[in-house]
Amino acid sequence: MLSLYNALWRQFMRSGRISVTFGKSGNFKVLNLGEMAFVHLDVVRFYTLLICAVFSSVSSNAEIKVNPPQDFEIVDPGYLGYLCLQWQPPLSLENFEECTVEYELKYRNIDSEDWKTIITKNLHYKDGFDLNKGIEAKIHTLLPPHCTNGSKVQSLWSEATYWIAPQGNQETKIQEMDCVYYNWQYLYCSWKPGMGVHFNTSYQLFYWYDGLDHATQCAEYIQVDGQNIGCRFPYLEASDYKDFYICVNGSSDSDPVRPSYFIFQLQNIVKPLPPDYLIITVKNSEEVNLKWATPNGPIPAKCFIYEIEFTEDDTTWVTTTVENELHTTRISNKSQQLCFSVRSKVNIYCSDDGIWSEWSGKQCWKGDIWEETLEVFVMPLAFISLFAFLITCLLLYNHKTVLKMVFYGEKEVFSHQDTFC
Repeated sequence: MLSLYNALWRQFMRSGRISVTFGKSGNFKVLNLGEMAFVHLDVVRFYTLLICAVFSSVSSNAEIKVNPPQDFEIVDPGYLGYLCLQWQPPLSLENFEECTVEYELKYRNIDSEDWKTIITKNLHYKDGFDLNKGIEAKIHTLLPPHCTNGSKVQSLWSEATYWIAPQGNQETKIQEMDCVYYNWQYLYCSWKPGMGVHFNTSYQLFYWYDGLDHATQCAEYIQVDGQNIGCRFPYLEASDYKDFYICVNGSSDSDPVRPSYFIFQLQNIVKPLPPDYLIITVKNSEEVNLKWATPNGPIPAKCFIYEIEFTEDDTTWVTTTVENELHTTRISNKSQQLCFSVRSKVNIYCSDDGIWSEWSGKQCWKGDIWEETLEVFVMPLAFISLFAFLITCLLLYNHKTVLKMVFYGEKEVFSHQDTFC
């Protein structure tokens, strides 16, 4: 439109007239100066309306603003790392009473590279954090598009941080914390004292998971030389598939002790019992069948994975299976010894991770039983029997010879007696 207007204007300035083609017929109409004024007016009106519409849109969006949430804070209820992030609605929401306001929340441990993001309509959110490190979070208000003429409107960020003021030197923290949930029944945790702590340092363990009213101290410590180095937990009801929080702190007459915090899920640290009742059979001189019993305890059979170590003479290989049976073939029909042992672990269908059990006792098969019996018992027995038979025959032969000599000797004596008489 602008280029057309410029071309017409230049034509008018040269000749005082403007020729315009209408339609496909090629007819021309000459516009005089008065008509030209109307054309110029229409063009100016068009651009004026366009500019007004653009500025009106920008001005309309610029007027829609929303404040960030109020009183944003991170609250520690004393659950050893399970924190509550809470806030209040923003000011001046009177213009959006019919709108559902949402909040975009981002949070992380301070040394983490990734933010966790939650969009919620609530005024609080709870999650677990590593209290060994600081926590930072930020939140802003979101207005839905139907309340803002289809545009996305959000407030500025409101930020909050939380950390536990460190006490004691880093070296006073416990070392090598190790927790094992034996057979999905009994939880044991053990640790080593911190480096350079005083001999009278006393460590205490506290734990919490969703279902307990408050953090609970260990009731049965494992001790060495009067110092707590572990904990035997009681039966933990309804504790599976939940975050399990532990804090080990301490006290000393000389220096303060820095606490240590841990988070894990019990099903991921299960160490089952090893399988038992191992059976190995060989069919048709080649087919080998290995079978064992599912470990005792509350772990369902479908939750196991097994690792089998199979040895044929001097050759060993390892494989895994989710069944409690394995079929294989012998490498050589001349192999005289086949042995295997098995260990178990909770599989990926029931946990994210697990701990291998101890290896079971070894079960072996040694050659053909009849061939072995023949080699070990029958052949030596036959040799001994043959040797005894030969000795017996020789003795009998010698005995007969002696009897004959005695018999003929007596007969000769009697003959001499008869002659003498």
